[in-house]
Amino acid sequence: MTRGRPLSFYVLALAFAAYVAFLYGPTIVIFILSFQGPAGGLTFPMNGVSLHWFRRLWAGGGIVDIGAAFRRSLALGLVVMIMTVVLSTLAGLAFRRRFAGQGALFYVAIASLIVPSIVTSLGIALEFRVLDDTVKALGPDWFTDEFTSAAGLFTSGLGAHLTWTLPFGLLIMFAIFNRFDRRLEEAARDLGATPWQTFRFVLLPILLPSLVGVALFGFTLSWDEIARSSQTIGAYNTLPMELRALTTTVTTPEIYALGTVTTGISLALIGTALAVILVLRARQARQGSDAGQGV
Repeated sequence: MTRGRPLSFYVLALAFAAYVAFLYGPTIVIFILSFQGPAGGLTFPMNGVSLHWFRRLWAGGGIVDIGAAFRRSLALGLVVMIMTVVLSTLAGLAFRRRFAGQGALFYVAIASLIVPSIVTSLGIALEFRVLDDTVKALGPDWFTDEFTSAAGLFTSGLGAHLTWTLPFGLLIMFAIFNRFDRRLEEAARDLGATPWQTFRFVLLPILLPSLVGVALFGFTLSWDEIARSSQTIGAYNTLPMELRALTTTVTTPEIYALGTVTTGISLALIGTALAVILVLRARQARQGSDAGQGV
């Protein structure tokens, strides 16, 4: 027994510190090595400090077009984010009432969480291959002569990413609606509000912090998804796919610079989302306090 605290406390604290170091140590190492000088290598010790590898990364380096891949991932992530928020909200509203097949539909909706990602990717790719064969067999000549494939970034790729993001959005919205006080909606209807007005002025302000969280899940899960993209993304790679290609072709800290950039974007997005959630909750608390004083 040590002074003030038992020995077990320090043992557990040391174990937790080792876990955190193991979890975030590789990211920190990559961050440091990405700032090496032009003569830097893939390991320590560092040879100078500079932004050389970041400049070379965005210049393309003659290997891959990082800028184009970044724009594709950003566009896809934003579309996935919007669709995840909208569909999750609509599903949460729908599941508040009992209907036939509700349980089966719920389990089907979240089943993709337990199916291996590569299997999902292969299945979607196979579906679009069948669709392509059908279109080429039955479509008019003027169309099939120029038709190559329906698979692409915003078709098969979008569907693959939604199979990953939607279940998380659904689970969040179900949890929120299960705790929602229906008396607020009843009060709005008693005051003559229409269903749309009830949603716009009662439900949406309360749900808004949770919707920011759903949006965060949607974008970040799409931003770094690789397994479900591997067979479905089409002819042009997203940023994670280019990152995987770089790991087999690049033997310079350029790969570390890319890792630093992508991690920084994710952290910036998470920080922004948390700040928005805090602002929204503070505003809700302030409005509730003002309403209480008015009463």
